[in-house]
Amino acid sequence: MKDKRRLLFRIAAIVIILAVAAVMFVIGRGHTIYFDNKETSYNGQTVEPFHKVVVTVGDQKPSKLAKGDRGMGEVMGQKLTMTVEITDEEGGTPHAHKVSMNIPYSMDGITINIPALMAGLPQEAYLSEFVIEVPDEGATDEEIVTDEFDMGGDM
Repeated sequence: MKDKRRLLFRIAAIVIILAVAAVMFVIGRGHTIYFDNKETSYNGQTVEPFHKVVVTVGDQKPSKLAKGDRGMGEVMGQKLTMTVEITDEEGGTPHAHKVSMNIPYSMDGITINIPALMAGLPQEAYLSEFVIEVPDEGATDEEIVTDEFDMGGDM
């Protein structure tokens, strides 16, 4: 009797842990989202950056982007909802857009090109995985100095 009860409690504990893990996988996964206001090309179509873009994700501090800038935000879960306020030209009136999209499970750091997104280009044009560019260390010409000591007996 005691062994059956112990087995039932163990099975119940495992089921509860698996259920919590499944829920946390969906709603608890954090993503770093990078926003670009840069020129981009897709299938021969070039999209110019905006004069100024302000991206707000939830209640986080807004990312203010001039031409060529990159900002970032944090998102929990697989759905990104943001407000994009665009100023097309200097002195122009800003116009705001609310944008929602699903974040791919396979990407951790995500880069979104705002001009390409707002131009209505397909997802592969505006969404990519963030990759850190490492400078090529073999490109530097550095002189290597070695000191040679003669440990011979003539002193």
